[in-house]
Amino acid sequence: MAQIVLVHGAWHGNWCWGDFAARLAERGHVVRAAPLRGHDQPPGRIWHRIRDYVADVRSAVGECTEPPVLVGHSMGGFVVQKFLEGGRASGGVLMASAPPWGVVRAAARLAVRHPLAFLKANLFLRLRPILATSALVRDLMFTEATPAEIVERCFERIQDESYPAFLDMLLLARVRPKRVQVPLLVLGAERDPIFSVAQVQRTARAYRTEAEIFSGLGHNMMLDRGWERVADRIDAWTTALPDRRPDA
Repeated sequence: MAQIVLVHGAWHGNWCWGDFAARLAERGHVVRAAPLRGHDQPPGRIWHRIRDYVADVRSAVGECTEPPVLVGHSMGGFVVQKFLEGGRASGGVLMASAPPWGVVRAAARLAVRHPLAFLKANLFLRLRPILATSALVRDLMFTEATPAEIVERCFERIQDESYPAFLDMLLLARVRPKRVQVPLLVLGAERDPIFSVAQVQRTARAYRTEAEIFSGLGHNMMLDRGWERVADRIDAWTTALPDRRPDA
C-alpha cells in the first residue's frame, strides 16, 4: 500500500481530514496530514505565501520513507501542483482544486455571489469574512442537502486564511503543468460553487487526463455527505499505481 500526504485547503486545518484519513488508513495506507503553518491554531490573522505552504508539504514528504501520493483539496491542490513541479512523489490527487492558472474566475464568481463578504475580505486584507457565518459555509462549502450538524461542525473550526496566499493564487503564482511528470487523479464536485465542473475538467486536460465528477457533493469533498465515495476512489487509484520506489 501507499504512503499518502493530505494537504488541506484555505480556511481549514488538518482537523478536516479526520474520518477521511482514518478510512484510507483502514485500507492499509500510511497516511499523514501536512501541517500548514498558521493553521490548526487559535483564530487570528495569518500572513504566509504559497511558497511557505509548499515548504511545509516538502517537510511532510521528507518524513515519508518512499515517494508518497499527495492529496490536495482546494488551495491545498494548488500547493500540491506547485510542489509537483519538481518535488518527490509517486502521484497526486486534486480534489476540488484551484486550477494551475490561478483563481481569477473563482474570485469573480465569489464577488458576484457574495459581494459584501468579498468586499470586506479585500478591505481588511483577510479572508475570514468570506466564511463569517454558517450560512456562508453552507453555501460555499456544502449544499442545501448537507445535514446541519456537518455544516455547523465545520463552521466551528473555520479560521482566517492568508491574504498573501490568496494574492499568489490570484495574480502572482502559476503552475507549469508540463513540469508535473507524475500521474494525477483530478476529482471535482458537481455542486461546487467555487471551482465549477468546467474548470475542473479544464484542469484535468492540462494534465492530459480526464476529470471525475462526484454527483451531489459540494466543495468540501472530504466532509460533505458521501465523502466515503471520494476516499474509496482515491484508495483504488492509489493502489493501482505502479511501484515507484527508487529500489523497485
